[in-house]
Order: sequence, then structure tokens, then C-alpha cells
Amino acid sequence: MRETKGKSVRESSIFVAHLMEPQDANIAGNVHGGVIMKYIDTTAAMVAFRHARTNVVTASIERLDFFNPVFIGNLVKFSSSINMVRRTSMEVGVRVESEDLYTGEVRHTASAYLTYVALDEHHKPTGVPPLILKTDEEKRRNREAQVRRRRCMEEDSLRKI
Repeated sequence: MRETKGKSVRESSIFVAHLMEPQDANIAGNVHGGVIMKYIDTTAAMVAFRHARTNVVTASIERLDFFNPVFIGNLVKFSSSINMVRRTSMEVGVRVESEDLYTGEVRHTASAYLTYVALDEHHKPTGVPPLILKTDEEKRRNREAQVRRRRCMEEDSLRKI
């Protein structure tokens, strides 16, 4: 039987940092967007796994916006936490910042929203614990996730016409 006790956002949130190296970039020294995307997916999956305490798979990337470039030698920081939980799925938000280690300048690099589905030992969707929202910020992010979910459902229904 899956755990039904709720979990707070803080219980599964994580912070990960990676130093960008030459193999992460093109010849101009710009880090490939795909490298950042991989770290976003990996970081968000860790959060979803920690919340569900079972295997999870990426169901969708609702949104991924890049705001500033990342360069070789930058420290890239990924802050990730659960925004919303449904019966078997979870929306995870990731904020990416890059830090120039020479100057200390920190720039908002990207933001993303990903949905994961929890799987049981037979690789079938399984229930996840409810989300306990404690802070005003968590409640706001949950409301925004619900709006994104409704918009996504509306777009899906239009595609079926």
C-alpha cells in the first residue's frame, strides 16, 4: 500500500549545482541548451522521486524558458520543488541560475515546469502522497500550477477536434 500521509514541499525540494566545462559548450563557449535541459529533467525527477518514494517518469515539459546564456566556467544552480500533486502525477518547478565565479554576478538563466507520473513495481501509474502547502509562496505556486494544468487540458481538448 502506498503512503497516503501528506508531505510538505520542503521535504522533497533540492538544490544542485554544476560547474560548466568545455564538453558542455559549443566552440563559442556557450553551454548547449540541451545540457541545461538534461540537468533540469534530472533535478526535477529527483524531487518527484523523493515525494513519491517510487519510480517516476517524465510525462511532459509544460514550459521551458531560457533568459540568459551560460558560459564555460559558470556555476549553474538548479532549485527544484513540487508545485502541485494530482492522484498519480506531480508538477515540479525548476529555477536555474548561473553564477560567474570571477565576478560573482548571478543571472536567472531558465525556468521550467515538468510533470512526472509515479509508477509502481509493474510500471503502472500509482498514487502519490498529497502535498501540504505551508507558505504563501507555496500556495501561489500551487494556484499557478492549477492554471497551467487547466490551460493544458483545454489545449489537449482542442487538438482532438
